[in-house]
Amino acid sequence: MSISVTKRSEDYARWYTDIVQKAELADYGPVKGTMVIRPYGYALWENIRNIADRMFKETGHVNAYFPMFIPESFMHKEAEHVEGFAPECAVVTHGGGKKLDEPLYIRPTSETIIWSMYKKWIKSYRDLPLLINQWANVVRWELRTRLFLRTTEFLWQEGHTAHATFAEAEEETRRIIEIYRILAEDYLAMPVYVGKKTDAEKFAGAVHTYSIEAMMGDKKALQSGTSHNLGQNFAKAFDVTFLNSENKQEYVYATSWGVSTRLVGGVIMTHGDDKGLILPPRIAPYQLVIVPIWRSDDQKARIMEEVAKIKLQFSKADIRFVVDDNEQVSAGWKFNQWEMKGVPLRLEIGPKDIEKQQVVLARRDNGKKQFVAFESLFSVVNQLLEDIQSSIFRQARDFRDENTIEVENYSDFKKIIEAGGFVKAFWAGDGVAEARIQEETKATIRCIPFEQNRKGKCFFTGGAADTWVIFGKSY
Repeated sequence: MSISVTKRSEDYARWYTDIVQKAELADYGPVKGTMVIRPYGYALWENIRNIADRMFKETGHVNAYFPMFIPESFMHKEAEHVEGFAPECAVVTHGGGKKLDEPLYIRPTSETIIWSMYKKWIKSYRDLPLLINQWANVVRWELRTRLFLRTTEFLWQEGHTAHATFAEAEEETRRIIEIYRILAEDYLAMPVYVGKKTDAEKFAGAVHTYSIEAMMGDKKALQSGTSHNLGQNFAKAFDVTFLNSENKQEYVYATSWGVSTRLVGGVIMTHGDDKGLILPPRIAPYQLVIVPIWRSDDQKARIMEEVAKIKLQFSKADIRFVVDDNEQVSAGWKFNQWEMKGVPLRLEIGPKDIEKQQVVLARRDNGKKQFVAFESLFSVVNQLLEDIQSSIFRQARDFRDENTIEVENYSDFKKIIEAGGFVKAFWAGDGVAEARIQEETKATIRCIPFEQNRKGKCFFTGGAADTWVIFGKSY
């Protein structure tokens, strides 16, 4: 199989698919729209998942699991919610060779099934807050799919919490979106805009929605995580009340929030190049690949003896590494393969390196090589991994900032959106104006950033505005 991929500049969509398949992240499943996540891709997802899971638990959340089958009657209890998901739902009508008395929805999300259980569990203010997360799969019958970015079935986490007051629910919603920002920026090295969704873009059934929005390499937006304040909508739909501290019955306040395997696609499109993946060290399945090079059995024995010492050193240091001692392919082929897989650092060691008591370290992000003495190898590797992490974040942030343009009129707006990139602009329009812009340009308001300390003139209506927003075309 050829390791090369389509150039980004020639066909961005084909480039992306080439990387997913040739880096052995995923493949197409036998059912249209589904994907098989291969071990290397799943290891990448596991690292992202474990980081997020740790942060959730540090803020008091616990994991549980709820059924994937949802009674049809549950879906209809929250009208706005079911209306938002109905076109994407998969429905089971037969089971055990018989037609079911009531159709079952395969979960597109779990608010309805979870709130039916919360009704049983929540009785008093002493039962609140209830902070539950689940790691699960969901099904949404997408018409146009792309591996990791939009598939019929995908993996995610979905948090569902219950609170005594709106203020507590709001605090939770904001806490989670900050966790998502940290996950994206500090670990995935993916800079994001953080803010509130407009009413037109918010989650079905939510009072309001917050999101993190990232710019991909083709200058499109990827909604990378969302956190929803659901108010009392789901509590009222499922009659979930509690006895408050004043001995009065009240509906609870709810939140829900989630990130998915879409983040893997985001990492690819944020950092990848024409050689393949470039993985941030903090989430890479392997942070370093060791490639020993020899021409004789004597050389092999001496080199592998030194490799064993290096392996021991890295194992104690908790550095994730792999040794590629495959004798069926050339060193050059190995270099290309591991560049495709995006391993942050490559360590080369051959006969001359043994003589000089050194190794060669090659960076995946910029291709730079350096000779490193055995005695300083551990400290240099650690420093390089941190430098790669921060360097690729800065590069991605600079790219985003250079392609986020502030405009003052609709004519300029259309030119920039057509060329590609984000638009930053003052906004005083309504949902009708927002819909018109989307129809004419395919651009939407990605978010209303939290930092709102300026006033100006709306680029679309010409009216006074004290709000600025980020527009962009999205996946």
